[in-house]
Amino acid sequence: MSALIPTPWLFSQSDQDPQSATGRTLRWGVIATGGIARSVSQDLALLTDAELYAVSSRGRDTAESFTAAYGFGRSYWDDDGVHGYQRLLADEAVDVVYVATPHAQHHQIVLAALNAGKHVLCEKAFTINAREASELVAVARERKLFLMEAVWSRFLPSMQRAFEIAASGELGDVHWVTADLGFPAPYSPTSRLWARQDGGGALLDITVYPLLWAVGTLGFPQTVSATGFINDDGVDAQNALTLGYNHGAQAQLTSSLLAHGPRTATVAGSLGYMQSLGSINNPRELVVGIGLGELRTEPFDVVGRGYTYELREVTRCIQQGLTESPVMPLEDSIRTMRLFDGVRGQLGVSYPNDAH
Repeated sequence: MSALIPTPWLFSQSDQDPQSATGRTLRWGVIATGGIARSVSQDLALLTDAELYAVSSRGRDTAESFTAAYGFGRSYWDDDGVHGYQRLLADEAVDVVYVATPHAQHHQIVLAALNAGKHVLCEKAFTINAREASELVAVARERKLFLMEAVWSRFLPSMQRAFEIAASGELGDVHWVTADLGFPAPYSPTSRLWARQDGGGALLDITVYPLLWAVGTLGFPQTVSATGFINDDGVDAQNALTLGYNHGAQAQLTSSLLAHGPRTATVAGSLGYMQSLGSINNPRELVVGIGLGELRTEPFDVVGRGYTYELREVTRCIQQGLTESPVMPLEDSIRTMRLFDGVRGQLGVSYPNDAH
């Protein structure tokens, strides 16, 4: 059976130019001021048809310092019982918002943004569970607004090329995939990575990247078997997933907040294999070997930190009147959250949002 990657995942060459302006300038609002918001804002500034319009944070000092550091036009913060993000969403000039809060806040804030008439790019994991994801998608479709989960790696030239190679048949029938991502995260019960109330743990934060290699080359699985280590706070510090497919293929995925790993992916087929070099969420080289012949290496560079490609896609879609990206369809986000719900059920992990 050939690779299952659907062709809509693949960009045209012009779409892969993150600085290619194709329409009206969009005014962006960024909600939250953590590390990922900083990185994305730096790359957002590289788009010629993006205006860094507004930032919101809980505190005034944080909001104003972020605004000054990254060149935004205005800032909002919590005051008189009104959240800073609510003030930002009330600004009629904002066209699209990027939500960079911890996972557990995504549903509430994205729902508020959609109800305020804003297009939304929401950081992964999209939500805490599939119920929340389905509700957001339903509201976005009802209001005819653009919504997308920010799985930035899916848009990188190296990832797009990896999916293309798997789909081309060059590797033959893909029979197994392995991928790992891990790093030792300093433990703190109040840290976003470890806090149960924030949706902390390896699964929601980093498993999306190993999963991307499996879904991108084999599609979504028919079965999932999960094991992991759950700490005393009820958060998964490490997990290992085995995905099964009706045609006999398998994928083994490992994610860890405890240990460094090689951060590599292998896609093995009946004719050859492909391996990634550099971290699997931003590969800098792909190595392809056919049979016992010589290896071929394809190198890749990125513009900025690599977030420009997803930002270019959001901009393109909104400019063209699309309400979701054909490269990152909303149904894939829902299916991913369903898969994660099933994994959490096997691991015994639950979050406060699940009870809502």
